[in-house]
Amino acid sequence: MTRVRRGYIARRRRTKIRLFASTFIGAHSRLTRTATQQKMRALVSSHRDRGRQKRDFRRLWITRINAAARENTVFYSYNKFIHNLYKKQLLLNRKILAQIAISNKNCLYMISNKISK
Repeated sequence: MTRVRRGYIARRRRTKIRLFASTFIGAHSRLTRTATQQKMRALVSSHRDRGRQKRDFRRLWITRINAAARENTVFYSYNKFIHNLYKKQLLLNRKILAQIAISNKNCLYMISNKISK
């Protein structure tokens, strides 16, 4: 029997996996089977951690706003501050409020005075 030359599809698939795993260490970047497993694991982790990152940043913003609100002594806590913001229909999200709390505390003090009256 004559020798059969295989197609390029399997080679192209393996090349794509190797390119993805090229920064991995050791056999995880060299061997096809372990590279495939590590690629699946990396994609699962990235998908999971996108949601976790949103959660972590929201917690960070809340902590910063709470610290700034307690520092002002106009409001005693974060939840009263946010409650009064919603009552006055002043729609600022937590990310913006945290940036204001860090960069311009005077502005946050003005906002808290405006909503307390």
